[in-house]
Amino acid sequence: MADQRAEQIIVKKRWNMARNWPLHFMLIPAVLFTVVFQYLPMAGLVIAFQDFKPWLGITGSKWVGLANFRFLFLYPDIQQVIWNTLVIAFFKIVAGLFAPLLFAVLLNEVRSMGFKRVSQTLVYLPHFLSWVILGGILLDILSPQGGMVNKLVIAFGGQPIFFLGDGDWFRFTLVFSDVWKEFGFGTIVFLASLAGINPALYEAAEVDGATRFKQTVHITIPALMPMAVVLATLSIGNILNAGFDQVFNLYNPLVYEKGDIIDTFVYRMGILNGKMSFATTVGLFKSVVATVLIVISYRLAYKIANYRVF
Repeated sequence: MADQRAEQIIVKKRWNMARNWPLHFMLIPAVLFTVVFQYLPMAGLVIAFQDFKPWLGITGSKWVGLANFRFLFLYPDIQQVIWNTLVIAFFKIVAGLFAPLLFAVLLNEVRSMGFKRVSQTLVYLPHFLSWVILGGILLDILSPQGGMVNKLVIAFGGQPIFFLGDGDWFRFTLVFSDVWKEFGFGTIVFLASLAGINPALYEAAEVDGATRFKQTVHITIPALMPMAVVLATLSIGNILNAGFDQVFNLYNPLVYEKGDIIDTFVYRMGILNGKMSFATTVGLFKSVVATVLIVISYRLAYKIANYRVF
């Protein structure tokens, strides 16, 4: 009986494969792209264990074992760089979850469909702009000499603020501009969750005399909480990714102390200073820690919200 059951399963799998072969064929370009650009370059990680010299290549460079890792943990700036990364990433994650959730709840209360569509379109647009473009815009409007924002500050009796030259203000600028750029796109997830709420719940609450505010507090927000928990849990895996594109286009030597993150530090060490072995070591260290955090975050998402990818 067991052999017959196993044979039926095998036949069914073969039938599904024969039926869906066009879908599997369409995956080939994506698989090749991933192998060529994601997995083959990993062979270069051997540089982290060498005193790499570009003119000697990987095969000719001296093997130093874990010396680069010992140097990494003794490097005077590495602790500050890691701390900057964690702080910036943490506030981006928190604000990046709260802003789209709040906007989705507010948009859900709007009755005019035309206003809803226009609002959604306007807040989605910044997501499709690169940080190269937005970086130039922010440099212009945040300039302490003639920038639009500082003109408003002066008009209200304040002193000009060097948003991109003061470390504390630079962190605030990073978080605020990142949320402004991405919260509209992130709202899509919460709007999809709102679409799944049973309208009968609102009708029953209205019959019981619940106001719109109480309906929001006791129906809408609880319905969004599982998705918010999943997103917050999965964000743990990205705690070491504070946004290279954004920081690279906005930072300068004046804010290295509080604005330099792991990715920009690797860029400076490897590309600008030519310390390729050290830069690879930092990148490998970050990747290993991020992998562990991703595994933990998926396990937490499964335990807390019963979310699983496979």
